Amino acid sequence: MSDVTTMLETHPNDSTGVDRTVLAECIAACFACAQTCTACADACLAEDMVAEMRRCITTDQNCADICAATGAVLTRRTAVDDAVTRALLEACRAACRACAEDCEQHAEMHAHCRVCAEACRRCEKACAALLDVLS
Repeated sequence: MSDVTTMLETHPNDSTGVDRTVLAECIAACFACAQTCTACADACLAEDMVAEMRRCITTDQNCADICAATGAVLTRRTAVDDAVTRALLEACRAACRACAEDCEQHAEMHAHCRVCAEACRRCEKACAALLDVLS
């Protein structure tokens, strides 16, 4: 059992009725993706052809920030705002999709971009799954 799951299970506010497993998976995917995108941006900066990686670096940074914010908001279970939650999940899905597409273009040349694209795709799917249970 992960710390995310344990925290959700021990939280005194259980009024949202959201599937905790899907929620925990999404929170974990968001934070994992934020870390991976941050690391990928840093690795891109270390590449010899850094100028060609500018778009990827910016997309990584944007995705990392959006994923971190989404994970943090999803973690807060007191006074949940469904409209804000849905908007964040949609934004996170879009950021992950864009980042994955950028990193996939570099994946054969840069292993860090392959790893990042995979993390982004997992987060994109986790956000979609949570959106499905919120509908």
